[in-house]
Amino acid sequence: MHRRLAAALATPALALAGVLGTATAADAAPADKPQVLASWTQTSASSYNQYAAARANQGAWAAYQFDWSTDYCSSSPDNPFGFPFSSACARHDFGYRNYKAAGSFSANKSRIDSAFHEDLKRVCNAYGGATKTACNSTAWTYYQAVKAFG
Repeated sequence: MHRRLAAALATPALALAGVLGTATAADAAPADKPQVLASWTQTSASSYNQYAAARANQGAWAAYQFDWSTDYCSSSPDNPFGFPFSSACARHDFGYRNYKAAGSFSANKSRIDSAFHEDLKRVCNAYGGATKTACNSTAWTYYQAVKAFG
């Protein structure tokens, strides 16, 4: 009697385990997630543009389960002296949060920080003369802060 009861209970339990196992696999991010993340956190303008396009259309990337949250420039001004640094700060947050979640932050921190600095300098390229110099100095300060404390 006990064997029949055990067999009767085991069959639904195995079926449930199979369904749960399938659901977990279906919920997993696509296998190319590390490559996509890497492509969006490089120092180039094209990398920034790819990230910005994806951020503007996050729903298309839902399967990747990226963390898009940001506090922009944290406790520093998002637009110091009127320089619009918030988008660069958002991409920097994206890199930090997603590499931390992937368990590979320390191997990528330096590149993420360098990409941040390049993004800030691209903002500064829109200015000329003393304003550009002031912007680049501010960008350098922000970069040094994340490099040391980020």
